[in-house]
Amino acid sequence: MRLTQFSDYALRVLMYAAAHPDRLVTITELAGFHRISRSHLTKVVMHLASCGYLQSVRGRRGGLRLARAAELIGVGEVLRSTEEDVDLVECFHGGNAACVLAPDCRLAQELHEALNAFFSKLDALTLADLRPTTRNLYVPILLQGQSQKSKSPPGASASRPPPLRRR
Repeated sequence: MRLTQFSDYALRVLMYAAAHPDRLVTITELAGFHRISRSHLTKVVMHLASCGYLQSVRGRRGGLRLARAAELIGVGEVLRSTEEDVDLVECFHGGNAACVLAPDCRLAQELHEALNAFFSKLDALTLADLRPTTRNLYVPILLQGQSQKSKSPPGASASRPPPLRRR
C-alpha cells in the first residue's frame, strides 16, 4: 500500500500549520518550504478546508490555520478523507465475484485485519503527536531569509549579494 501524493501533501500542510498555531501560514510559504507546486497545494488546501481541518482567512494579510486544535485532528481521519481507495485487494470492494477464492479466502481476511490495524494505529495519532522534536524544523523560508539579513555585517547591503570576484 502506498499513500497518494495528495494525502502526503495534506499531512505536510496540516503538520506545518500545527507547528505555527500563533499565526496564519500562506500557500506560497508552504510551497516554498516543502518545494511543492502552489497549484497542487491549492487543491489540497481547498479539500482540507472543506473537510473542516483548515480555516482560510481572506485578504491582504490572510492565510491558513488549523480549524481546530492539533490534538483534535486524527491522522487516520485525515487519511480516510484524502484517500479514495484504501482497499488492498479488489475483493474488498464487495460483490466482486472475479476471484474464485472469494467465498472462503483467508488471505483477504488477514489483509482486512492488517488494514484495520494500520488505521487503528493512525487513529491513535493526532497532529499534536507529529510535532517535530527539532525545534527549528518548521522555520519558514521567509523567516530564515530575514534572520540571515539581520546577521549581515554593518554597511553590507542586505538587498544585493556581494559582487563576484574574478580569478
